[in-house]
Amino acid sequence: MVADCEPLNFEEASRENNWKKAMDEEIHAIEKNDTWELTDLPTNKKPIGVKCPFEHALYIKFVEPGDIMIMCLYVDDLIFTSNDSKIIAEFKEAMINHFEMTDMGLMSYFLRIEVLQKDDEIFISHRKYVNDILKKFQMEHSKPVSTLVEEKFKLQREDKGRAVNPTYYKNLIGSLRYLTATRPDIVFGVSLLSRFMEESCTNHLQAAKRILRYIIGTLNNGIYYENTNEVNLVDYTDSDWARDIETRKSTLGFVFHLGSGAISWSSKKQPVVTLSTAEAEYIAAASCSTQAVWLRRILEELNEKQSTLTTIFCYNKSTIALCENSVLHGRSKHIDIRVHKIRELVNEKKGCDRVLSN
Repeated sequence: MVADCEPLNFEEASRENNWKKAMDEEIHAIEKNDTWELTDLPTNKKPIGVKCPFEHALYIKFVEPGDIMIMCLYVDDLIFTSNDSKIIAEFKEAMINHFEMTDMGLMSYFLRIEVLQKDDEIFISHRKYVNDILKKFQMEHSKPVSTLVEEKFKLQREDKGRAVNPTYYKNLIGSLRYLTATRPDIVFGVSLLSRFMEESCTNHLQAAKRILRYIIGTLNNGIYYENTNEVNLVDYTDSDWARDIETRKSTLGFVFHLGSGAISWSSKKQPVVTLSTAEAEYIAAASCSTQAVWLRRILEELNEKQSTLTTIFCYNKSTIALCENSVLHGRSKHIDIRVHKIRELVNEKKGCDRVLSN
């Protein structure tokens, strides 16, 4: 099935024969496999569309000695992997015997994510989805730019410029947010523009289209994972100080690497106003430390327990000193107690080894 972009609702999909055929096939599969039970809408109740809290799940099976199988289910799509080919073969046979299924072989495309697999490397991207977005918003022939966000361009809620169609703006930002699943490089810009969903104007739309122009010049970008024996968890963190003009709150960002590729990233506004760049960086590092502890626990459950402590890279020397030296208490007393958790983790060697300058 080929289309410039996916429909936004049933009305749009019902106008295309290929989408009507796809919906009929989906309903048939649901009825045959007893995935869901179709019923009439109860009196005085409102439908919730296709949003279901149980539509995706992750299952893990451990087999002695040291073998593991991981299976991800999204509605009626299923992907799985294992470090033992025998386990894979047995699972495929069992599923085919119980359900009407089609074996698509080695995964190459799943939920719009393209997967290129070789013996010693994996590359994931959204190349086709990116082209669909550019066509959808008529930006495929625009001139590319080399930077995501203009450095001196400050956005605010009541910005100059006329209001734009809120549905159009939300659709554009929603498309970009889904793209961040394989593009950590655009997370900061997309997170920034997501703050103006309710009161968007031409300046916000212009900034969003700049991200599309940046994407045009980086169509082939994605995340590369290489088969390596070094699978240490490492984090890089940064923060811009008081960028938000209205609240003067800072924005933190971090990315965790496991081996050769990124596995977790985030960019969001900090919950409090900071009084210095050091404090802003310190709060960012504290946020990373809690994420590091959680990731280490997940990796341990997946039989990938970290043998070394996790290093957080930060370029602010004052922040590094705050993390390691409790003598500087006088300079950090105003910082919320919960933020000082990173100092405890560093001093007690509980997951976070040290915070280093990069």
